[in-house]
Amino acid sequence: KFELTRNALILIDRYGFGVSLETKSGLIVRDIDLFKRISLHSDVILKMTITCANDELSKIIEPHVCVSSKRFDAIRQLSEAGLFCGVLMTPLLPFINDTEENIKDIVRLSYESGAKFVYTYFGVTLRENQRDYYYEQLDKHFPGIKEKYIKRYGQRYNCQSKNIQRLRYVFIQECHKYGLLYKMEDIIKAYKKQKKVEQLSLF
Repeated sequence: KFELTRNALILIDRYGFGVSLETKSGLIVRDIDLFKRISLHSDVILKMTITCANDELSKIIEPHVCVSSKRFDAIRQLSEAGLFCGVLMTPLLPFINDTEENIKDIVRLSYESGAKFVYTYFGVTLRENQRDYYYEQLDKHFPGIKEKYIKRYGQRYNCQSKNIQRLRYVFIQECHKYGLLYKMEDIIKAYKKQKKVEQLSLF
């Protein structure tokens, strides 16, 4: 409505800065023209958070944003416009969406949508107040799961997936299969433009 992000991008372009943007909103496609203008002089990387391949599950986990299929469609439009974009597959919630099937589907859909990378974290972090709200939502949508969290993680901040080693192996294999980047250092190198440095002549 107020186009705050768009107006920020206009200023970013005007003053010659680059953009690293993370979102869950399909509205990102509205500003493709500005991302393309910025990419002419600076680095641009666009990251779409997608944690569920299934739209119905995404509606439960992320009720206030567009469903995953619309986010994949946004990635497709960004990619077709020649922009460097990919997926943040995080958080993966233990006992809910941290499954081999979900990971395989997200990596495949990322590839089919034209993403250049998928970056992930196998788990979720919970601060004190976050934990209370999260547990309320677990009781509401996934009865019985809260007790598994309490038993396995207690008051721990970092709640990693139980079968993290297996999931990491599956994830890496799938990324290799589709030629997608997954290490942050490789992602950064790929989107950073190689600036050509010329020696100044004395005359």
